[in-house]
Amino acid sequence: MSQPLIASLAQQDASRTVDILAPTWTAGLCERLPGCGNVIPSPYAHGDLKLWERRQLGKQLSQRQYQRAYVLPNSLKSALIPWFAGIPKRIGYLGEWRYGLLNTLPPLDKIMRTRLVDRYFDLALSGLPSAPNPVIQARSDTLPALYEHLGLSSAQAPSLVLCPGAEYGPAKRWPSHHFAAVASHYLKKGWAVWILGSNKDDEVAKQICALSEKNVQSAQNTHIIQNAKNLCGQTNLAQAIDLMASATAVVTNDSGLMHVAAALGKPMVALFGSSSAAFTPPLSDQAVITSLDLACSPCFQRECPLGHLDCLEKLLPAQVIEGLSTFQSMI
Repeated sequence: MSQPLIASLAQQDASRTVDILAPTWTAGLCERLPGCGNVIPSPYAHGDLKLWERRQLGKQLSQRQYQRAYVLPNSLKSALIPWFAGIPKRIGYLGEWRYGLLNTLPPLDKIMRTRLVDRYFDLALSGLPSAPNPVIQARSDTLPALYEHLGLSSAQAPSLVLCPGAEYGPAKRWPSHHFAAVASHYLKKGWAVWILGSNKDDEVAKQICALSEKNVQSAQNTHIIQNAKNLCGQTNLAQAIDLMASATAVVTNDSGLMHVAAALGKPMVALFGSSSAAFTPPLSDQAVITSLDLACSPCFQRECPLGHLDCLEKLLPAQVIEGLSTFQSMI
C-alpha cells in the first residue's frame, strides 16, 4: 500500500532515488514495486527495540546523505533510524507521540481518509484526491525454474490460487472446509489449484487438500487426475508473487497476499469477516469483495468474541464461486 506514494515521489523528480528500508523478508516484494530504488534490509523482528543496533544502522545510513525520510508505520521504533541518520526532513503522522523524532507532522483526518493507501499517498503532497491502485511488476522469467522446483505442470491449464492464511488471527480466516469446497469445484472443471502461504498455513492447507480430494473422489467415484497443491512454506515472497501472477484467479482472506493479488490485477474474490473493506480493501477493479456484513462485524478481533464465527462460517462457497463467475469472460 506504500507503492503509490513511492511512485509519486519518484515521478515528482526524475533525479530522485527512492530507497526502501523494510524487513528483510519483504525484499522480493519491494524490488517489484515501480519507483523503488535500493532496498535496505531492516533485520528487526516485530516488537524488537534494539536501540543500539538501530543507532548503528542510522549512523551507516547517514553516509548516504538522504534529504527526506517518510515513516509509514505509526510506532516510535520506526522513527528512530531516520533520526539517528540525521535526515533533515522526517515526515510521518504523529503516531506514538513522535515529536522530535519526526519534524514534519501532517494532519490526518481519519474520518475522511479511511483507506490506509490514501493516508500514505497524502504524504507525497501530489494534490490528487486519492491514491491510484498499487502496482506490482512480476517477473515471468523466473517461472520455468520455479515450476520445476515446485513440481508444477507447465501446461496452460487454468489455475486457481487459494490463500487461506491471515497472520492477524482466526477471525480473518475462512474455514478450511469452505476453501476445500471451492477447490473441489474447480478441480472437477480441470483446473489446477495452488495453495499459497507461509509455513504457518501448512496445516490448514493440508486439510484443504485432504477435504477437496475426498469431495472430488466421492462425486466421481474415481481418482482425480491431480489434487490441490500445497505450496505453503515452499516459496519466498518473490516466488509467491511471480507464481500468483501466472495464475488465472485468486480466492483469499483479508491478508498480505490479498493485496499482492490486487496489485497484480488478478481476478479475485476477497473474503472479509472480522475486518473491514472500508479500511484495507483490495485495491483493484478486478476484485469482488465478499462479506455478510453481520451486525456484529467488523469487530476487528483476532478471535470471534461471540464464539461462533458466523461472519465466515455462514459465508458459503457458492457465494465465492458466484463471485468468480463475474470474470467468466476473462477466465
